[in-house]
Amino acid sequence: MLGKEKEILNKLVIIRGIPGSGKTTLAKESYYDFVLCEADQYFETENGYEYDRNKIKDAHAFCLDKVKQNLEKGKDVVVANTFVKLWEIEPYLKLGYPTKVVETIGEYESIHNVPKDVVERMKKQFEQYESVQVDPLEEGRL
Repeated sequence: MLGKEKEILNKLVIIRGIPGSGKTTLAKESYYDFVLCEADQYFETENGYEYDRNKIKDAHAFCLDKVKQNLEKGKDVVVANTFVKLWEIEPYLKLGYPTKVVETIGEYESIHNVPKDVVERMKKQFEQYESVQVDPLEEGRL
């Protein structure tokens, strides 16, 4: 019975979109009472944000593990990553918790200074998923 109760109580929200689309903004403003998990958190140090593309797999493993740990503790979780390819969402869906997938479509400056050519490439590679599309500055909590 405890497993069923946990499944009902815990929620997972997946926010996906290209850099600068408002993923973190939506997560912080609309899901302020959820635990926020992002692969970018792996690169946050006491000296600030220190991205290393050679560690991106480690960053995503860190993020998934953080999501699992918090869901298992009975907390609601919002995960905000680019999730350009649909296979990147699968490990989260397989966790078995009620999940909502939201796509951000805003066009803002990337807080991590992702080069424009990289953003354009990601836009072209972005695979569609049946999700709710929002501009975080125009929408409230979903």
